[in-house]
Amino acid sequence: MYLTVFIDLYSRIIVGWSISDNLGHKSVVTALQRGIWRRKPYKGLLIHSDRGIQFCCDGFVKVIKKNKFDQSMSRKGNCWDNAVAESFFKTLKTELIYHVKLLDLNHAQHVLFDYIEGFYNCKRIHSKLGDLSPAEFETLMKKNAA
Repeated sequence: MYLTVFIDLYSRIIVGWSISDNLGHKSVVTALQRGIWRRKPYKGLLIHSDRGIQFCCDGFVKVIKKNKFDQSMSRKGNCWDNAVAESFFKTLKTELIYHVKLLDLNHAQHVLFDYIEGFYNCKRIHSKLGDLSPAEFETLMKKNAA
């Protein structure tokens, strides 16, 4: 199974995600479209990824161009360029995946929804956010901006 996530680097909230049984571009496009629906971002948004073929394919690039986003990719063979995503995947594995037997794609979808939307985004604290959850951090920043 393959999980694609789009993370807001400012708040660490997962804005779009999708799981698939293959590395095709449809899952990546679905995750991006979910993030677009959730955030309704302005043109010029920077979308960063590794150099996986799914992020280079015509379908993904088409969505990027249609929304007037800018695409950035990690340097070849350099996982540090995508450290926030790598950190999320380590956390996910440590806190969830190593403790749950995922039966099939449907089961994984439900388990990941509960973890990402019910725990990670709303309740899991992050030291980089002053020990707030991503949702709490965003609420505080919006309140401070008003």
